[in-house]
Amino acid sequence: MSAVPTVTLNNAVEIPQLGFGTFQIPPEETRGTTLAALEAGYRHIDTAQMYGNEKEVGQAVRDSGLDRADVFVTSKLNNDAHAHDDALRAFDVTMEKLGLDHLDLFLIHWPVPDKGDFTQTWKALEQIYRDGRARAIGVSNFQPHHLRRLMENSEVVPAVNQIEVHPYLTQDDVRAFGAEHDIATEAWSPIAQGKVLDDPTIGRIADRVGRTPAQVTLRWHLQRGDIVFPKSSTPQRIKENFDLFGFELSEGDMGEISALDRNERTGPDPDRFTG
Repeated sequence: MSAVPTVTLNNAVEIPQLGFGTFQIPPEETRGTTLAALEAGYRHIDTAQMYGNEKEVGQAVRDSGLDRADVFVTSKLNNDAHAHDDALRAFDVTMEKLGLDHLDLFLIHWPVPDKGDFTQTWKALEQIYRDGRARAIGVSNFQPHHLRRLMENSEVVPAVNQIEVHPYLTQDDVRAFGAEHDIATEAWSPIAQGKVLDDPTIGRIADRVGRTPAQVTLRWHLQRGDIVFPKSSTPQRIKENFDLFGFELSEGDMGEISALDRNERTGPDPDRFTG
């Protein structure tokens, strides 16, 4: 089984660069699919309050037989809990559902400024971090202007920014801002909900290297430094998405895939999303 490389966050915490996403996995399927992912070698699980499956993720982690220290678990704050005290209470509920003694990473899921001042939300996350209940804290779907405002009004720089990234939405400006401020980029919707899998450029590269279009796309993410967590409910796909370390894309391959960018989202625009 290939070892997954890690990314060292700005507070020295190490996060596996490849993880397993649980978005849109029904709660009744989550324990089984998460256990299958852990069995395949994944050691990084991404969930959220919004997904409604934190309890089952926690069950899988506990039932896996793995040491807690060997599994990196992320969750995210719901959009209706941006008030400072609401955020603290919501974190307590997350920990109760997960049944774990700490969280590895906790994120503000969306900036949604109409729901409240996310700088005050961040102060709650800073408190959780200082109390040692989360090993790292970060944000999701933040644009550079959101990040600037956050950093101007806080002491802890986010460890990560989880954003939609794939070959049709390369997000070079947001990624560059993150790199400048030592904020790691996590990529959600890494294969654009399957849209890029029929792309002829990716298909041609996949044929040449003897891999699937999904594997080529995920390898592109890894080589450019993204932290990525593909989601699947199929055991074979779960294994296939993990098998990314026996090949490399050339510089030319990387450039061709990056050139597919057309600023096309599969999810909401963070500047327009109101939660």
